[in-house]
Amino acid sequence: MAFEIRRLRAALLMAAAAAALASCASSETTSTATANAGANRADVYPDITAIVSAETQQMSDEEAAGYSARLTALSNSRRSGAISEAEYRRQLAELQALRDGHGKAALSQIEKTN
Repeated sequence: MAFEIRRLRAALLMAAAAAALASCASSETTSTATANAGANRADVYPDITAIVSAETQQMSDEEAAGYSARLTALSNSRRSGAISEAEYRRQLAELQALRDGHGKAALSQIEKTN
């Protein structure tokens, strides 16, 4: 019984290895269209001396600290009862809208510069 299980295991291992090797075989497909035509720079040497800069400015430490302080103050005001629940929800919605729209605004700014 043990001998048959070993033979079966060896046969399965060989079949799996053959399937893995067959899947690694590359098939030559030639395609004239590329996904991004602007990315094909085969006949252009890259300029490695160009100064690289970010497309958009990163948030500064002061801005991050300001947003953090604003959120903390909002939370503390709500907890102490200094602002109403409606005012808290309004300010929170304003900050969430800023969060949700920031990516789209940054993308449109990047696309304008290109």
